[in-house]
Amino acid sequence: MTSFTSSKRRPRAVVAMSGGVDSSVAAALLARDGYEVIGVTMRLFDAPFENAGRLNKSCCSLEDVEDARVTCRVIGARHLFLNFVREFKEHVIDYFVGEYEAGRTPHPCLACNDRLKFDFLMRRAELMDADIVATGHYARIAPGDDGDMRLLRGADPLKDQAYVLYTLTQDKLRRLRLPIGGYTKPRIRELAREFGLPVADKPDSQDICFIPTGSYRQFVEERLTRRRPGVIISTDGKKLGEHDGIHNFTVGQRKGIPLAARTGRPVYVTRIDAASGDVTVGHAEDLMQDQLYASAVNWVRGTPPPHAVNVTARIRYNGRDEKATVTPSGGGAMIVFDRPMRAVTPGQPVVFFRGDVVLGGGIIESAAPPVELLPQEIVAD
Repeated sequence: MTSFTSSKRRPRAVVAMSGGVDSSVAAALLARDGYEVIGVTMRLFDAPFENAGRLNKSCCSLEDVEDARVTCRVIGARHLFLNFVREFKEHVIDYFVGEYEAGRTPHPCLACNDRLKFDFLMRRAELMDADIVATGHYARIAPGDDGDMRLLRGADPLKDQAYVLYTLTQDKLRRLRLPIGGYTKPRIRELAREFGLPVADKPDSQDICFIPTGSYRQFVEERLTRRRPGVIISTDGKKLGEHDGIHNFTVGQRKGIPLAARTGRPVYVTRIDAASGDVTVGHAEDLMQDQLYASAVNWVRGTPPPHAVNVTARIRYNGRDEKATVTPSGGGAMIVFDRPMRAVTPGQPVVFFRGDVVLGGGIIESAAPPVELLPQEIVAD
């Protein structure tokens, strides 16, 4: 077992601790390296879910809080349980429900990282006189040759989480540490055993943390502020059926389409029109498109490139990187892929890479940008 020693005037690190093995090892590594660690577990719900127990593949249960507390005791760190219920509801749950109401598909982990861990938690850390904030994400941070900080993929390609960190800015990257980003998952579990942590064999969380039942439709249904029923139409505009709300659909979906809308071949949702309530369905080939427009683009270096750049881009967390060209356009960007992509889904992130380096990313809006935002060279084409 590794021993943790203390010394005076140590740098202070606030570590976001979910109670899982990744954040626990992140805290232990910093303590080993001489940091005064303060483990922070965020209270995100008014009350714990009854079935969010230790073996549930979610997180944020009372058992998770206790695991974080015990880990802090083992490594000689303080542990705080901070109330982020209001912030979580406003910036994660309300956003999640609102996106489905608008016919879009949200990415709640992105919102949680961006607003809670890298915004509100960093502000709290300043009040604690912390030198750095750390999390258990599988990604890396390194200085570039020009002095800017670079965000890199994690060393373990099976666990890499750089996709959900593209919103990080230079200021936040300078204050952030990702201690486990250079390790593989098996090695993290080995380190947990070496450190004597109680979570070495704890299952990974996989479900949306605030929906441990896995039924996001029921969760959204109970919280709708408005319902938008409409009709189901074919790609050529023919009415095929009706539906009781666009929140029940996402682009690429096959299950849950009423039988009246089915043909002799598999059908998928290809488009959702929030204004009219129309849900368009088509065949697999109708899901393919080779370009998209993204809004709210963040460039990790702080400024967009002055011209179009060649990148690899990913349009979903577990998707593949594909060659593409990105053309900045105001606060957004036009992305043209070398080959058609399947089920480009509004509301999901698109992230740009060059090798292991994350260049930036944004939120998918549509297959084409508003005309007024098009660069002149695209308009001319």
